[in-house]
Amino acid sequence: MRGRRFIYLGLCASVGAALWISGGCSAVSPSPPAPGADGGGGATRATTAETGAGGSPASTSSGDDFGKGGAPVDEFDEPDKDGDGFTVEEGDCNDADTNVNPGAIEVAITEPDDAGVVPEPADEDCDGEIDNVLPTCDRNIAPADFDAIHGAHAVDLCAKASPGDRKWGVLSAEYVRGDGSPAEPTPAVGVLDSFGPNVHAQGGTRMLVLSTGRARIAHWPGACNTSSCTNYGPGEAPPGFPQDNPDCPPSSTINDDIGLELVIRTPTNATGYEFAFKFYTFEYPEFICYHFNDQFLALATPAPPGSLNGNLSFDSLGKPVSVNIGFFDVCEGCDLGPDELEGTGFGLWDDAGATRWLRTQAPVTGGEELKLRFMIFDTGDDALDSTALVDGFKWVANGGTVAVGTAPVEDPR
Repeated sequence: MRGRRFIYLGLCASVGAALWISGGCSAVSPSPPAPGADGGGGATRATTAETGAGGSPASTSSGDDFGKGGAPVDEFDEPDKDGDGFTVEEGDCNDADTNVNPGAIEVAITEPDDAGVVPEPADEDCDGEIDNVLPTCDRNIAPADFDAIHGAHAVDLCAKASPGDRKWGVLSAEYVRGDGSPAEPTPAVGVLDSFGPNVHAQGGTRMLVLSTGRARIAHWPGACNTSSCTNYGPGEAPPGFPQDNPDCPPSSTINDDIGLELVIRTPTNATGYEFAFKFYTFEYPEFICYHFNDQFLALATPAPPGSLNGNLSFDSLGKPVSVNIGFFDVCEGCDLGPDELEGTGFGLWDDAGATRWLRTQAPVTGGEELKLRFMIFDTGDDALDSTALVDGFKWVANGGTVAVGTAPVEDPR
């Protein structure tokens, strides 16, 4: 292990307090690849957030020892000495460091440790290169694209994995309804490079857009061009949702539900992850605290400590992402004013408002499978649409403890 390899970034937040603030807005991306090229998911570093590599498939070496029915191992042969699940024969290039193996993500540390020394770069994923950064993968995706793996690319999850390998990356991607059934293609999904002239992608060149109406810019082909459009009609919410808000109890019925569901094998050296999102709705200001306020969810399975029925995104009072969330401050007379509504359609055909860019973080167990679903739905009726932007997914792989929390992005792009 090289020096004090991992440092605590201060990303932790106590549940319900959302004390942490994102240290940056986006990945600094190299030149984009040709269409179809793959990158890797981002990893949070000491001062930068860049794209990492996915690792390499394992060999068939068993590494059996006493107690597993195998023959005695030579006294000089100690398979998987660091206990990270990879032996030297399986590609572990540093069997004395649990954070270095073919299933890890590259981490570029640029901040000095407690002794004032910047650790020497390491080859965490054992691909033979040090601190190598793969390009992002969301360039040249069409706005109306309904391929779910491209939706994963749009949020900056690029590395792919398969059941037969041991790499980290996306195992599967699907657009789903609230009950988990497949969603038919509709304009409820979009992949955009901006949302109006003042709202830009927070990672790579594009972001995922999910809407109870139309995930399009005003006057584009397929745009709603009014405050209410419908796609799927009545739906069935995931168990425990719509999320309760004691001050403004929601209806139990939902409509026009749409989500991107990803199954991801996490990097072995990851302790958490984060993503950015932004929520718009026509329910502002007339229908604040009504029973039909729409919601955006980020559901994780297994549900980490501090989540609410698996939901990761809510404010310090536990209010779900809706018109009632404490971060709702983009509108006429709000702290951030109406500029981020311009050109989006929100505020054009009726009054509307939005949150600022927010960033959610959550803990994860490295090397395990994570199911993550980004979802939006109308609550109580199918009128007055809402839209969510999702982008800038990054792994937290610098050590330390990560807690569930949501806070404003300090300096968005």
